Amino acid sequence: MLTRQVVKLWRSYPRILKNCENRDKSCVRNQTINLLKRNYSSDVVVIGGGAMGASVAYWLKDKTVGSKKDLRVVVIEKDPTYSCCSTSLSVGGIRQQFSVPENIQMSLFGASFIKNIKSKFGPEADISFMPNGYLILASENGAQRLSNNFKLQQQLGATNRLFTKQQLKKRFAWLNVDDIELGCCGGENEGWFDPWGLLSLLRSGASSKGAEFIQGEAVDFVFGANGELRGVVVKLPNNEQKTISFEHCVITAGAESGKIAKLARIGSDDLSTPLPVEKRKRYVYRFDSQGDNPPEINSPLMIDYTGVYFRRDGGSYIGGLSPKPEEEPETNNLDVDFDFFDNRVWPLLAHRIPAFQSVKVKSAWGGFYEYNCFDANGVIGPHPGHSNLYFATGFSGHGIQQSPAAGLAIAELIVDGAFKTIDLTRMGFDRLITHKPLYEIGIY
Repeated sequence: MLTRQVVKLWRSYPRILKNCENRDKSCVRNQTINLLKRNYSSDVVVIGGGAMGASVAYWLKDKTVGSKKDLRVVVIEKDPTYSCCSTSLSVGGIRQQFSVPENIQMSLFGASFIKNIKSKFGPEADISFMPNGYLILASENGAQRLSNNFKLQQQLGATNRLFTKQQLKKRFAWLNVDDIELGCCGGENEGWFDPWGLLSLLRSGASSKGAEFIQGEAVDFVFGANGELRGVVVKLPNNEQKTISFEHCVITAGAESGKIAKLARIGSDDLSTPLPVEKRKRYVYRFDSQGDNPPEINSPLMIDYTGVYFRRDGGSYIGGLSPKPEEEPETNNLDVDFDFFDNRVWPLLAHRIPAFQSVKVKSAWGGFYEYNCFDANGVIGPHPGHSNLYFATGFSGHGIQQSPAAGLAIAELIVDGAFKTIDLTRMGFDRLITHKPLYEIGIY
């Protein structure tokens, strides 16, 4: 029998607001005060200061600070508390279990970046990486796809392992494998981490190298005589509007990216193909197991072939499920639907993990996906009609783990004129125009 005691509705991890208020907000306030005094001129404006935008700023400064190319980088973020930011509300997973090679490569880069984070940000840097791996399960119908994905992941350097039904039961005694044919479990490069910690390090690293973070909201663009982008109009906290001119602009506004792109006339007139990034709400539930033989402390993050997932969270568990298209909730708030857990999430979890047949929900929170309606993969690179406008958005739940690689990729395009580390050409805006989607196969 399911029992539920809702203690508190979490809309973010408890420390987010405290950390922001004490450390980052004063810095943003000071830079915003400077902007109040004058209009700004910059080399690069980054719209959106979450993990993706902070990563772009960090790598731009890392590649140019102290050189003749040193760029003036301004990051616009409308909420310095990040209370509704996709980054801070993420579960912080990282895996290489994809079927698109570029996603595998970006997440391998992200894993290396995380494991070597102290070399980038100092000996005190810590984002609590838990290398427990991912366990992705396949039914008989999906076993061949999982096996094919595994082979590609191995070819690109991932350290994962396939498990038969019998091997799964032996290795994970808490798992019901009656309708499971195959499982794939990642190695030391998969697991989860503190997403707020990564954002904080990227942001402080960018700031220490000279990037400026400004509180404000992009409300319009300034166009030249030939329709080229010349600047962005920013509404400040006091509702005054100022213009920041730029040579290059990067849209990393997460779930708001589609709206920002419209301001740049993307999707109208000669630029008729829109940026298909929409806001989608997802719920994360935190619960305790009251059954026998629950998943142990070192259990991996499990994704069932039904799409339901869970992982350990200290002494408890967190989990959820993406709704079906007809179930998509409204996105005008971050309220949580607890009936969705009762009716959709819990039955799937209870079937897969018998110990979860009796659980107690302790809390929950809602967060936003920057969902790419075209193919659910990131859009990375320049716009073909605006040569100085770049995108790093639409990652549909994979953004936090791919932010280090995507940020570097944008910095390489701006500074070096081409991708250097990972060739992400196929993930560019052009595929939207030519109708060449990059679909993940058998991946949730």
